[in-house]
Order: sequence, then structure tokens, then C-alpha cells
Amino acid sequence: MHLGILTGGGDVPGLNPAIKAVVGEAFARGWRVTGFRRGWAGPVNTNPKDLEGTASARMALTPGNVRGIDRTGGTILHTSRTNPSRMVAADLPDFLAHRAPAAKDEKVDITDHVLSVLEALEIDVLIAIGGDDTLSYAARIHQEGAKTMCIPKTMDNDVFGTDYCIGFSTCVTRSVELINRLRTPVGSHERLLVVEMFGRNCGLTALMAGYLADVDRTLIAEVPFDLDKLGSLLAADRAASASKYAVAVVSEGASVLGEEIIESGTADAYGHRKLGGIGDRVGQGLKDRTGINVMIQNLGYLLRAGAPDAVDLMVPKNYGIMTVQLIEKGSTGLMVAVEDGCYTTKPADISMQGKRRVNIDAMYDVDKYRPRSGNLIGTPMYLR
Repeated sequence: MHLGILTGGGDVPGLNPAIKAVVGEAFARGWRVTGFRRGWAGPVNTNPKDLEGTASARMALTPGNVRGIDRTGGTILHTSRTNPSRMVAADLPDFLAHRAPAAKDEKVDITDHVLSVLEALEIDVLIAIGGDDTLSYAARIHQEGAKTMCIPKTMDNDVFGTDYCIGFSTCVTRSVELINRLRTPVGSHERLLVVEMFGRNCGLTALMAGYLADVDRTLIAEVPFDLDKLGSLLAADRAASASKYAVAVVSEGASVLGEEIIESGTADAYGHRKLGGIGDRVGQGLKDRTGINVMIQNLGYLLRAGAPDAVDLMVPKNYGIMTVQLIEKGSTGLMVAVEDGCYTTKPADISMQGKRRVNIDAMYDVDKYRPRSGNLIGTPMYLR
């Protein structure tokens, strides 16, 4: 058996443990593993008629060269947001230049090329690790005849069909640590603190960070907020604090009532523009309304940096082991998942069948801009 594996989208701690687990389990069965570099750009940049000449797009994975990778964050395979179904001319390798669309802003679908690469390399099953975008393309090529398996990854924990995505726990753990560190300067200067963090469409990361760090107010992507109201609430929080400061956490995809989500730059291959700036918008708005100085901190890549925590060692390892066990049984076209605290599987295209969002009624107080714990009896550990 010959397995392929790739990691797509943003890097998160926990990718390397998943890769290592797949390789270890595969070699224990006498199989081999090829890693594609830079996500879907790996197959794109592999020439099926010149495999040796395009070998830099891939790497052979063995127990020896993955032995210590679980101790570090990121991915040894590197990553990108390449989408083979929507390629622009500038991103096509020279040997596919003849496939370039006529107009500069047109896109070309080279899925047939990806399928030919997997066939030329004699890949029996391709394992894709990523979020909605990476996994939806894996589901597509499975439908077109290439056997695939999916492992969910995203710090936002927003892949539909699973309670847990690789990277979520480390993101929340690191967020809580950094927020609590920031209490020192904001308290010393008696200011308001606005912390911006991940969450394009799903505010679960900000919600959990705000809940566990016990911040004063949390703004999530699902619920537009009123700046005047927020200013009054935080001013009151600060006045009631012995150290005369207050903290608000905001998802990068959150928005002020009546305003658009703040985006910048051109859209990537999956149609997403870069988010960022809501922290500055909130900070300036609060200062204008309250007259209180505001510290603004975007946690950004700090949440992606460094080694995984215990959960992001355990879940990726188990996801990797499960994936190989399922392949051995002849199962493909599946996504490994966690549901109600138990490991399970879902169809590979489950991520395309719905959207995972914060359960507002159960988990969020829209009037006070705070997490709501409600009745915890019978709820999963990773609240839904």
C-alpha cells in the first residue's frame, strides 16, 4: 500500500503529530508514505511525465525522518491555500502553462492533472489534513475516483461534522496565557484592553478563550455588536475593578452593528480575503466613546507558533492511527471525527453539508456580550 499525505491551509500545532502517526502505522504494516509539499500545490507541481524532475514537490516519509516532529508546531510538509479547481495562470507550473486561461482574472480547473499525478505515483489512498477548503477538494477527487481520507484541522474548530479539529486546544490554551499576561500592562496603566484573535465565521475560539480567561466581554463572529453599548459595559467593568482595567476579546470576523466585516487584499484561491482590523476599530471606538485609553493586541500568528499542547498531541495522533486502521479495513472517503466525546467517522464531504457555528442560545449572552454556561449536565467537553 502506498499512501500520500498533505497539509493545506493555515498551519496549526498538531499537524506534525498526525503526520508522524500515519507514517508509524503505515510502516508497521509494511506500507510506504509520500508527503506532498505545500498542500495541493504538491500535486499541482508534480509532472506525471517527469516525476524525477519534479521530485522537489514531494518527500518520502519514514519513521526515521518523522521521529521528532511531534515536538514542534507547524508542518514539515509546508502548506499553502492552493485550489486546483481554481488556478490562475501565475500559479501554474511551466509544464502546465498551456492550460493557462486567456484572461488574467479567469480560473482554470486542473483536477484531471491532480488525478493523473496520483495515478502516476501509484498512490493508493491520499490523506488530506486541513479545514473546509482542503477537505472539500479531497472529497471532490474521491468522487472522481481517487481514494481519499480526511483529517479535520482548524484553530477556529469550525469544520462541520466534528466536535474537534486539530489546533483548537493549543489555540485556546495559548490565548488564555497571553490574555492573562496582558493584564499586567493594562492594569498598570488603568486602561481598556481589546484582544483580537482568530475566528472568521465561527466565534468558538474567542468564546472559549474569553470564558476560560474570564474576560469582561467577548465579541464573536456570529453576533454583530453595538459599540455604544460595549463602551458603557466596559467602562462599568473598569470602574468595578480593583485594578481599574477591563478586557474584551473579539473574533477577527466580528462586526459592528450596521458595518461590514473588515477585510483587506485580494481573495485567495478559495475566495477568502484577509481579515484583520476589527481590534483597531473597536479600540478607537471605545476611546472615542469613553475617553479611556485603550490597549489593542492582535494575537495573530502567536497562536499558531510553538509546540502543541497535550490535547493537540493526543487527538492528532489518534486521528492518524484511526485513518490508517480504516484504510487497512478497506474504508476510504471518510473524515475522522470526534462526536460527543467519542472518536467516529463521517463521510468525506460532511464539511460541505453544513456550517459549524456557536450555539448562541446555549453558549452566548447576546445582551451582555459574554459566554453563557447554562446547564452543563450532559453536554460534551468541547461545548457545542
